[in-house]
Amino acid sequence: MLFEYKFHKNTAVANSATSTQMSFSPDLQRDPTFFVGKLNKKLPFREAISALHDVVVSDLRFKPKDRAEYHEWVAEQEKLWLSDYMAAFQVEEIRKRMAEVREELDLVYKDKNRILGPFNTAKKAYFDYLYQKDRDAWFVLDPVITVHPDEVFFECFSQDESTYGKLSSSYNVFTEISEFKYGTTNIDYSASLYNEFQKIRGYKDTEFKIDPSGFEALTTNEEVYKEEKIDLPDSWVRGFLQVSSAMTLPATAFDLHPMDIFSICQFLRRFKEKKGPRALRFILEPGKPVQAVFEPWYETLTFHRSVYTGTESKTIRIWGRRRLLTLERLIPIAKNFRVILMGSGLPSFYIADLGDMAFTLGLSGWTTNDWSRAGNFDLMAPRGNVDLLTQEKVFNTLKETWFGTPAELARKLNLDTAAVSSSLTSYTQAGRVIYDLNLGVYRVRELTQDPLDMSRLRFSSPQEEKASQLIASDKVKIRYNVEDDILKIEGTVQESQATYQTAAFIDKDQRLTDGSCQCGFYRTNGLRQGPCEHILATRMMINKKH
Repeated sequence: MLFEYKFHKNTAVANSATSTQMSFSPDLQRDPTFFVGKLNKKLPFREAISALHDVVVSDLRFKPKDRAEYHEWVAEQEKLWLSDYMAAFQVEEIRKRMAEVREELDLVYKDKNRILGPFNTAKKAYFDYLYQKDRDAWFVLDPVITVHPDEVFFECFSQDESTYGKLSSSYNVFTEISEFKYGTTNIDYSASLYNEFQKIRGYKDTEFKIDPSGFEALTTNEEVYKEEKIDLPDSWVRGFLQVSSAMTLPATAFDLHPMDIFSICQFLRRFKEKKGPRALRFILEPGKPVQAVFEPWYETLTFHRSVYTGTESKTIRIWGRRRLLTLERLIPIAKNFRVILMGSGLPSFYIADLGDMAFTLGLSGWTTNDWSRAGNFDLMAPRGNVDLLTQEKVFNTLKETWFGTPAELARKLNLDTAAVSSSLTSYTQAGRVIYDLNLGVYRVRELTQDPLDMSRLRFSSPQEEKASQLIASDKVKIRYNVEDDILKIEGTVQESQATYQTAAFIDKDQRLTDGSCQCGFYRTNGLRQGPCEHILATRMMINKKH
């Protein structure tokens, strides 16, 4: 999927002895969005924006060493050695040569710094060059920034597509706000900015600017523009859409004290697992302190400052725990951490309360299972048959205030809350709306200027496409009833020579909360990678009947 950007100039940070000016250059091909003000909470903002940078450059995928050149060298040396020894195959000469080699090796081991010094110096210079010159390649997509009536927020994705970061800053973080216009834009965010952010100091006046002059410059023909075209994989965009859908699903939530997060990070720093299992297990007992068990050592940390207030005992395991080290920098400035777990092996969210700011870290089920493959959470979100006119009405009403809850929009439009939720889900999956997990509201945030090509993104896995084919072939039969506000749908799905008995449980918000099937996909994954095509077809059939 090709993204085109056009910037008036590069984003820059200018530092002097008394002031710092941060000027972000917005994408000129999008609707004008700008903001100009001075930072009030300087040091907390520096730490939070630096943590966001850690998300942007994060890539924990396994990178095997390329040994091709080494093997070629070894093959060449073997030929040389064989030719040398075959030309003069004398036992005494071989023994003499072996003694010489041993002496040379002894010299190398005794004085390896002198011999290997030039090589190590050259190697360091080479990698320093790559780090400085090619580091911008790490930024697959420039962060998205949105200006709303109550806050400004940044969003980004990691390189390995397994970590999502969002920094929300209320207007109390700023002072002397002079210019602003609501909307969403991409900003030119180069790697060199990170070092400049570290120079922000409490005694310096710091100006924060999403540069409005870039839009004013469109009236001249003398300006030089920086144009970028980035061809992103569909998985990157699809993963961005899955995050917001996952945020709306039922989950288990509890609070952790900043020192509890410190204890988790300290343990991960001190110990490095060499074999599995590598899970972090949260033990939640009503009215008791939260406990964390680290596998494979099975060491238990008890967080006496953090008491679980839920009503049911639960044990939830998460993987990819080293990604939690992103939160380290936020510990000194955080008041509290809200942990939201969707279930064992499912995504998790961590919201750092920074006072007038909030930092949301979203992690997929495990590191190698990125958000695109983590699960079809949009398929579990509220769904219903809502006509396009009603959907547009809901979106236009949301755009009047820029954020709101389904209940508020339902009252304004005199509509059923379920219909509003389904409409917002549709716009969430189209990249035009985002769910704010911290405040529990939907916000207008159009990921791209032009509508996304949903024909390429709609079927994020074969399961949904197969479900549509099963329904079209009239191979799905269902029966349903309502128990305790939960719609229970039982189905029979015929596929090839097999027949599967399925079940899907839908809550009053039209969310798929549970399901079961007899197929191999469900037996292997449960709902950790979203519903199988049979559960999904069972769920979709109810929409055809209403």
